[in-house]
Amino acid sequence: MRRICLVVLALAAFAAVAPLATAGILGTAEAFTVLAGSAVTNTGATTITGDVGVYPGSSITGSGTISLTGTYHMTDAVAQQAQIDVTTAYNGLAAMTPGINLTGFNLGGLTLTPGVYKFDTSAQLTGTLTLNAQGNNDAFWVFQIGSTLTTASASAVTIINVGSQGGTNDGLFWQVGSSATLGTSTAFEGNILADQSITLNTTATIHNGRALARVGAVTMDTNTLSQFSPFPNNGTMSGGLVFDTNGNVVPVNPSVNNPSVVVPEPSSFLLIASGLMGLVWSRKRFRSAV
Repeated sequence: MRRICLVVLALAAFAAVAPLATAGILGTAEAFTVLAGSAVTNTGATTITGDVGVYPGSSITGSGTISLTGTYHMTDAVAQQAQIDVTTAYNGLAAMTPGINLTGFNLGGLTLTPGVYKFDTSAQLTGTLTLNAQGNNDAFWVFQIGSTLTTASASAVTIINVGSQGGTNDGLFWQVGSSATLGTSTAFEGNILADQSITLNTTATIHNGRALARVGAVTMDTNTLSQFSPFPNNGTMSGGLVFDTNGNVVPVNPSVNNPSVVVPEPSSFLLIASGLMGLVWSRKRFRSAV
């Protein structure tokens, strides 16, 4: 009997400090692939897997050319609750302690391990950003962006080296202080939570993620947005993080949170190389003078 009591007490103590297990930090917004505050606008043939909603706005235009696997929610209680949950997740992500500040760096050409990355102002992606899960399950990446997120045409986000669960419980979140704009033919990954608006230019795609705008509009033009395809397997990149009992966003597996920049920005190599060349040249001049 005494052993049983000790086991019960141990389990109770663990539960008191362990994160509250939930379906992720997005709450009911998990069902939405597109959610806007003011309006949803579409031009051209767009394909969306998941729900589409707007609140408190009441405008969804261009739905006739949207191929939707899901449900429209326009100014209803479902969209309202989803916006509440987006705001909660947005604030929780913004409050996380960043591991590395990338202000001034272009995301293109970088390889980043799981963790929290911060931009004091705007963030730019030109080329390919590689996210290396290092074989971990419950891997997550959070990008805290002070103002805008912008991608150049044909840019891409790629996830590699997922764990044994195929990335089904991984998470990728872009917390954007104002607005996000995806350039033409950008192949994007992850969940964009923008305070204002989100714009997808022609043929830009979002896979394994969502376009969630708190205040402004989500504007689309011949795009593909899906929570699931093509990678990872049946994942929506909304895992890796939960709310603890104090309402803070925390990792499901804290040991995975070890952010590092594996591949520096290409321009950094050029800067370093030019500096070394200048040093060598200066030393040659000095020796010649002697």
